[in-house]
Amino acid sequence: QVQLAESGGRFVQAGGSLRLSCIGSQRSFSAYTMAWFRQAPGKEREFVAAITRIGSSTDYADSVAGRFTISRDNEKRTVYLQMNNLQSTDTGVYFCAAAAADQWAVRYSQSTYTSWGQGTQVTVSS
Repeated sequence: QVQLAESGGRFVQAGGSLRLSCIGSQRSFSAYTMAWFRQAPGKEREFVAAITRIGSSTDYADSVAGRFTISRDNEKRTVYLQMNNLQSTDTGVYFCAAAAADQWAVRYSQSTYTSWGQGTQVTVSS
């Protein structure tokens, strides 16, 4: 399984921007459907965004659509989450996740993803 490591989380004021990165350990990174999930304090982990293996399609939770952008660079084995116009409700630990092969039809489910990073904390102050 691919190992994942997130970075880029920090404290930011509401309305600000952040870019999260997640690097994978394997050269076969392009074989994985990738996603970002987040977990707010006291809440369950939720889907944020997903991207197909070659980046041809993306999908977003309604709460972040139009503000967040997921992208990937398979040469660098990295997936990104650009977050703009951050709100206090975006506060949480952000996890990247990888699913082997084409799992696009089940991209919203956490059980689809077999590899997870350790998470990076994003705190948005209002």
